Amino acid sequence: MLRGLTGKVAVITGGAGGIGSEVARRLGVEGCRLVIVDRDAGAAEDLAKSLPAAIAVAADVSSAEGTESYLAAALDEFGAVDLFHNNAGIVGAIAGMADLDPASFDKVISVNVRGTFLGLRAVLRQMRQQGTGGSIVNTSSIGGLVGTPGLTSYVASKHAVVGLTKVAAHEVGGTGIRVNAICPGIVDTAMTASFAAEAPQDGPNPTERIPLGRLATPAEIADLVAWLFSDESSYVHGSVIRVDGGMLS
Repeated sequence: MLRGLTGKVAVITGGAGGIGSEVARRLGVEGCRLVIVDRDAGAAEDLAKSLPAAIAVAADVSSAEGTESYLAAALDEFGAVDLFHNNAGIVGAIAGMADLDPASFDKVISVNVRGTFLGLRAVLRQMRQQGTGGSIVNTSSIGGLVGTPGLTSYVASKHAVVGLTKVAAHEVGGTGIRVNAICPGIVDTAMTASFAAEAPQDGPNPTERIPLGRLATPAEIADLVAWLFSDESSYVHGSVIRVDGGMLS
């Protein structure tokens, strides 16, 4: 068990997805009380029912109203927010920059950047008001560190998540709130499978680019998130942590 997690209230956006659901399960084992936020109400409900102390909230993270709804639900049910996994995100269309539909670009930016910003804005206000500190983990990607042809929207959005993390870390230093970002590599999730199905089939096998020779499991990402939420990472703040099997080494 990790120190400092039992009884804490954790909000997870994109909580019914591949990474989010595994984070919820891991934090449930650690004794956290959970708010699972996802646009897929049914999947969020099913996951919440399988955990000992969890509620589900259907919300659009890209809207201020959606953000306020999941924050209000957390406060109504549990009275506080101690941990926030700002995780919801989409890949968007795969297309060269010159051919990309601006509407597709806007959709990805709305969810991945605006959604991350709105979540940070609301939760940081709440944590400051509580005065008891807290820990926030934003989900970026290795796409937030390097360019990938055909993924203009996603790469731009994930670079922005890194920037938001760094600004927030500077602004809350000394308040007891820690803000970090994770940059997963290729994770074995439904989102990855969907992306692979749309990508050109004549390209190299992605595992050939990974020194460990395999994709990450969602549980391996959840382990890092749980550690960043725990007291065992008390001096980790403003960090952008790769978890990519050595892919960018």
